[in-house]
Amino acid sequence: MRILVVCGAGASSTFVAQRVRHAAQTAGRQLSAVAGTEQSLPIDIDAADIVLVGPHLLGSLDRIRRDAATRLAHVILLPADIYRDVDGTRTLALIDEALDPDREHPAPTERNPA
Repeated sequence: MRILVVCGAGASSTFVAQRVRHAAQTAGRQLSAVAGTEQSLPIDIDAADIVLVGPHLLGSLDRIRRDAATRLAHVILLPADIYRDVDGTRTLALIDEALDPDREHPAPTERNPA
């Protein structure tokens, strides 16, 4: 699975991408997660199965969804407090929920409350 994390300039998306890669590795799962910027879209979407969108890009969400629709990528708007997800488990749970909303998902850890 290929994850693209998008923010305005690429800084906060880099942190989220690193953390979700770490959480997936800890869980024994294989995925790639890279950071991108709003300006790099729609090109970067072509290589993504999931697009995680920084909360500050809410105003661009419809355009990002249109760009992603041609690739059939899932688009997830990250919650405003996502940057407190220091180990990436909450972000990984958001991805799992978007891919399979009916599946049981583990409860967030104490360090990463929902």
